[in-house]
Parts: sequence; C-alpha cells; structure tokens
Amino acid sequence: MAPLIELRKLRREFPSGEGSITVLKDIDLTIEAGEMVAIVGASGSGKSTLMNLLGCLDRPTSGSYRISGRETSSLGPDEQAALRREHFGFIFQRYNLLSELTALANVEIPAIYAGVAPRERAARALSLLGRLGMADRTEHRPGQLSGGQQQRVSIARALMNGANVILADEPTGALDRHSGEEVLRILDELNAEGRTVIIVTHDMSIAARASRIVEISDGEIVADHRTERGEARGPAKAPAAAPVPARRRPLRAFVDRLREAFGMALIAMRTHGLRTFLTMLGIVIGIASVVSVVALGQGSQQQILKNISSLGTNTLEIFAGRTFGDMRSAKITTLVVADATELAKQPYVAAVTPTVSTQSTLRFGSLEASAMVSGVGEAYFSARGTKLAEGRFFDGDSVRSRAQDIVIDQNTRKSLFADFGGKVVGEVIMVGSVPCRIIGITQAQQSGFGSSQNPQVYLPYTTVQTRLIGSQSLRSITVRVADAVDTSLAEQMVTTFLSQRHGAKDFFILNTDDIRQTITSTTQTMTLLVAAIAVISLVVGGIGVMNIMLVSVSERVAEIGVRMAVGARQGDILQQFLIEATLVCLIGGIVGIGLALAIGVGFSLSGSSFTLVYSTASIVVACLCSTLIGIAFGYLPARNASELDPVVALSTN
Repeated sequence: MAPLIELRKLRREFPSGEGSITVLKDIDLTIEAGEMVAIVGASGSGKSTLMNLLGCLDRPTSGSYRISGRETSSLGPDEQAALRREHFGFIFQRYNLLSELTALANVEIPAIYAGVAPRERAARALSLLGRLGMADRTEHRPGQLSGGQQQRVSIARALMNGANVILADEPTGALDRHSGEEVLRILDELNAEGRTVIIVTHDMSIAARASRIVEISDGEIVADHRTERGEARGPAKAPAAAPVPARRRPLRAFVDRLREAFGMALIAMRTHGLRTFLTMLGIVIGIASVVSVVALGQGSQQQILKNISSLGTNTLEIFAGRTFGDMRSAKITTLVVADATELAKQPYVAAVTPTVSTQSTLRFGSLEASAMVSGVGEAYFSARGTKLAEGRFFDGDSVRSRAQDIVIDQNTRKSLFADFGGKVVGEVIMVGSVPCRIIGITQAQQSGFGSSQNPQVYLPYTTVQTRLIGSQSLRSITVRVADAVDTSLAEQMVTTFLSQRHGAKDFFILNTDDIRQTITSTTQTMTLLVAAIAVISLVVGGIGVMNIMLVSVSERVAEIGVRMAVGARQGDILQQFLIEATLVCLIGGIVGIGLALAIGVGFSLSGSSFTLVYSTASIVVACLCSTLIGIAFGYLPARNASELDPVVALSTN
C-alpha cells in the first residue's frame, strides 16, 4: 500500500535578482497515515516552505510529491483546492480567521466550498466548537476572542470537512503557556483518533510530543528519527473514518456557494460602508443622468407634439406664391374658393376651409385695438384643433349667409373687455365699419411660430370677402388630411391637383407634419447627445468601480489566501468578487433610478407645466447597464483575486 505522503528529490527555488535561491534541496521524505511528525529547524531553514508544499499551498520547482500514490504536480488549481478541502486541515500560527465572521461562520467555511447543506454544516460546526469548549462563543467574532479561543476555532475549521491530515504551523507560537498546552493536548487527541498530524516548530519541547522528529537545516533533512514517545506508542494507529457531512448534488452545492458568496459580498460592503458608498456614487450619478435625460427628451417631444397638435393635426396649408418671401404673392389671385370646393371632393381629404385675412381696427365703446381678421370656413376650427372657452363656432349657414358672427381670441378679450363686467358673448363690436356679434371666445393657443400677443378674430370668409376686402381670392386654403393617408403623399397629390387646375405651380404648401418631424428629429438628436454625455459619466463610474475593487482585492489578499487554504476554487473567489462588484453597481443603479424619479417629482412640485416622461424601457435598460458595468469592470479585479497563489496570499497576513 502506498504511503500517505511521499517526497522524492523535491526542490523549491525562488527567483532572486538575475538568479535564484534554493530553499529546499532534493528532499526525500515519507510519512505514513496516523503518524504525528514534528518538522523542526531554525528560522530560514525551509521548514515553513516544506509545510506549504505538503499542504498544496505551493508547488515544487522539481521533484515528486505523491499523496496516497497520487502525483500532485499534474493537478490543476481546482484539483489542488479539492485536496486542501477534503484531505488537509490547516492550523496557522496567527489563526487566519476572517474578522467579519462569527466563530461559527469561520468554522463553516470549508463545508461551504465542499457543498454541504446549510443545516448540516451548522450542526457539525456547533458540535466541533462544543467539543473544543467553545459552545458559548459561537456568535463571537475573532476580535472578541482570546488567542487560545481563536486557535480552537481554527482547529474546528481544520476538522470541519473530516480532514485526515492536520498541518499545524507553529500552532502555539502566539499563545501563552496554558493555551499552548491546551492546543497540544487537542492535537494529541486528534492523533490518537488516527489522524496524521504534522507540526512545524522550532521548539524541541513541542517536537518531543510527536512520535517522530524530522530536522531540517539549510533546505536539507539532516535527521529523521522516532522519539521515545513514538517508540513507546508503537506503529501508527490506523486512521479512523472521520465523520464527514454529506455533500449535496453539484447544482444545489453551486446554488449554496452562490448564496454564501452573495452574503459575504453584503458583509464586505457593510464593513467598508464609506468605500462602498463612494464606489456607488459614480454609478448613481451616471444612471440618474441617463434616466433623467431620456425622460427630459421624451417630455420635450411630447410637449412639442402637443403644441404642434394645437395647430391642427394632419394639416396642409396652401399659400399663394412660391414661398413666404415671394414679393408677387399679393398679386396672385388664382387661389380661389372653387379650389377649396374641388379639393373637398378628393378621397384623401377629410376637411377643407378657405382662408382670407386682413388687418383691421376693432372697437368696443371707447376702446380700440388693431387686429388680424381671418375669414375662414366652418371646418377651420376642427382642422386647426382650436377649442372654445365660451360660446360657439359659426356653422355652414353662417358662411353661406355671410353672417356677421365673430369669434374672438383671448388677446382680443383682454384688449377690449379688460374692465367689462358683463358677459362678452353676445356683445357687438365694430370690425372697421362692420358691426359683428360675438358668438364665441377661443382658448389660448400657440401659433405656428410661437405665441402671439396680437388680437385675432375669426369671421366667415364670405363675410370678409364681401364686406371687408371686396376680393374673391384667398390668402390660403387649409386641408385636413384623412387619418389613413400619409401627409407627404397627400401633399404630392394636392400639388399635382392644383398645378393642373392653375396651369402652373403658383402656390406653396406648408406641411405641419414636416414641422413635427423636424422638431422631433432635433429633440431626439439633442437627447442622444446629452445621453451620450451621461453615458460617459457611467463609464467613468465603471472605471471607479474597477479601481476600488482592485484596491479591495489588494486589501483582502490575506482573506483570499485563507479561503484558498480551506478549499476555495478559483471560480469561488472569482464569483465572490464579481458578485460584490455587480451588487455595488446594481444597488447604485437602483438608487440612481430613484434619484431620477425624485427629480421628476421635483419638477412637478415646482409648479412647472413641463413634466419628465419616464419610460419603463429606459429604467430596465438602466438596471441592465449598471449590472453589466459591475460584471465588465469587476471582472479584472475578480480574476486577479482568483489567480492569486495561496501561499503568496497567506504570506501577506
């Protein structure tokens, strides 16, 4: 049967400048199961290096190291982690307990990586602590325990997975005499149960308690002999089967490790609260900026579209002349009522209204005001989306009978009736020399080029043509396009239709949908531009996360070493730090979304008519972005942590 531990020509060299230093020189050593071996030597003799090699915390430069006949040099990092997790239990001189965890949680760590169910590992950890006299200290953190108590917790952790080899590195070096004796007594008991115990020490009185002493000097074994105690004890006792809690299925075990990593990430974030907050700050600002900018852009678009809708939806405005600046437009008289009548018959037209206009003086009592007088058809108000504040609009009968019914706007009301105490609808005002009865008052409305403070009134176009200007030509024709017809296509058909009627294109068309599309496109471009700036702040926040996580890894190297020593895989370490980075960014993203929503509430409470319009899609994307930033920018620090050499990580403690 192969020996438990077998070393042949084992060497360990470390780089030093341009050369190297040989710490172990062709070591040959065999240790049988159940032995209690003390490795002794002066400081710098290489005994700790040998211990690290035996525990698979380090790799030899050359030579062979076999465990139960299995060559370790061919094992990958995770396979060596499995050996540390299932076969070795480490007892360190400085305990190497995780300060954020309780005694119970420290003992449970190896079982977490072994895939033991939470209830079973808690029960075993409690049993081990009770056996070592720590039943009343299970919820105490390392800082609340004495050195001897911390070492007992370390021993319980070493036994958690039923290790058959206990590696104790100067186990009493940091303890007083009484505590040291207690630890040695426990090691004696473990050996008596059949476990193999290997003690590294410089104290010969401690070594004398072992059954065998291996002396090492300058990297070479200079003596290997059995002690009197070993001779009296006889051959090593056959190792007893250590009680090991049952492992869970791989998937359940993975879920457990994921949950534990999540919990550890929360503990680490809480322990370093200020650092976590500062890390989140960049993500909070970035996410809040992106969500707010998108909401601002959508709010702007809706406000603009609302204003455009007040001008009339799906409308075409046909004017005489080639453009607004055409000096000949006043002399063109080909745009007539018959054009409007024929256009109304076209299938793509929902409504048509002729328009004429003139400037005139309004009078009511002793008050006068200069106003724009628009002569329109009965369909004008619905085509332009004009709404009533009081009264009614005139109808087709008013147009046909050339009625002197007038609809005024709010500016006219303020100019002529500011101090009037009676009801305005029904009163008669003079338009030039024509008396007209007020039948309606419109609500305040945006014009096509912004708000106008000039009074404006509306009469039937037939009344304006016959009683005010004495001409049958029109200023413009307003066409409301049928809802099912594209306004651009309707514009082309109107252009073709009127060009054939007039024999020339002596008109131009203003398409309100073109205005809407242009403004919408402009606001989208501006939103995209500002959002791009906000995204830059997100990237900066992500870089901040990476920098802080790199600092976190450097600060927690010792913790990483401890976790690897008790059996954590590279994937376990990668997972823990990646979860931590992702949590920081995800929580920062949620806080950022909350801040963005608070900004919207602030806008509403300020009394502003403008509102931010939030979209579920932008909020979901913001959450996804913050999570992806955590994964992307947290991966490098997490990978660096997972690739640390266990022995190097432990040496920083």
